Amino acid sequence: MMRGSTASCSAELARLRAALSEADAVVIGAGAGLSAAAGFAYDGARFRENFADFIERYHVTDMYAAGFYPYASPEEFWAYWSRYVLLNRYEQPPGELYAALLELVRGRDYFVITTNVDHCFQRAGFERKRLFYTQGDYGLFQCAKPCHEKTYDNETAIRQMASRQSGLRVPAELLPRCPVCGGPMSMNLRCDDTFVQDEGWYRAALRYERFLEEHSGARVLYLELGVGYNTPGIIKFSFWRMAAENKNARYACLNLGEATAPRELGARAICIDADLADAIRWLK
Repeated sequence: MMRGSTASCSAELARLRAALSEADAVVIGAGAGLSAAAGFAYDGARFRENFADFIERYHVTDMYAAGFYPYASPEEFWAYWSRYVLLNRYEQPPGELYAALLELVRGRDYFVITTNVDHCFQRAGFERKRLFYTQGDYGLFQCAKPCHEKTYDNETAIRQMASRQSGLRVPAELLPRCPVCGGPMSMNLRCDDTFVQDEGWYRAALRYERFLEEHSGARVLYLELGVGYNTPGIIKFSFWRMAAENKNARYACLNLGEATAPRELGARAICIDADLADAIRWLK
């Protein structure tokens, strides 16, 4: 494992570049660290600039914590969430990092599985049929119960709530209601057992499964980007297992401070402990 700047990791990056060029297929597994490297920080200056009024009233410390704050009313809850979703799903573009990553796999046989819910891959131009968002999408509502297994695009509703909120509240008439049961709607995010896996989710899961099956035994590069240990079973542990089972495969982990691989993978593992944005630029 190499740690530090891209200069100190140049040998491992060169190995990764070679692995990319030799691969029959690339499976990208992306976690929160990738979007953070692209500028989607949930704390610090970005949080203070966009949520100063929420910080003052509720003393929240970051966007993530603020999303779980026990707001006193649905009007307050959606005042926060509409602004949060507008910023992270609709207003800030994916940026250069996602564009550079797309260039690395353009023309290659690739698939992306991600626990990120900001939709940056699709907005950056990655093919929709090659994407599997396992944990939901900021751009979707679902019934909070849920009374049925369907999701709904929320851009119009989010923009209305964000633009018309006052005093950290949205007008009651803008609160999203389920079109089937009339109850409250919620974000389509995997937080508990109410998460809706709709038809689109299952289609994407099936495409991902078929992609893996079609390339079983091939020279596959499992490229893990910014994946931590919050939900390691979805990407990290499955990548380790698949790489171990396929002697033609290689596994690469790019993650500042957490670049590791099982000893059993030996020389087929490439671990780069460096800033993701710098590493992708170096590869490009």
